[in-house]
Amino acid sequence: MSVQANASKPGSTWQPEDAAQHVAELKDENAQLRNAVHAHAVIDQAIGVILAVGELTPDQGWDVLREISQRTNIKLRHVAELLIEWARTGNVCADIRTELNRQLAPYAREPRSANQNRRHLT
Repeated sequence: MSVQANASKPGSTWQPEDAAQHVAELKDENAQLRNAVHAHAVIDQAIGVILAVGELTPDQGWDVLREISQRTNIKLRHVAELLIEWARTGNVCADIRTELNRQLAPYAREPRSANQNRRHLT
């Protein structure tokens, strides 16, 4: 393959600046992908918290997470971070707790025996 074939525009030749710009673009893309993977992991973990608390399906957990974000006007990723922190520490802000309870209410099942009580949101 010739240098000419690698050039970005027909008839142009490859220049060292092209390589530097390409490397910079790849570094930026790599950073964006890393951020996306991290955000996706945080959201998946938060859905897991919702599934455990509400005994929901993954699709229902996603819907609950999305609704909490929309109704509290807090970015989805931040809501996810707050729910993960709640699972770890037991502390969550009142807005998130209230909306989570509201979103889980339609999925509530009949009360179970004392041995099977689900975790309460307090």
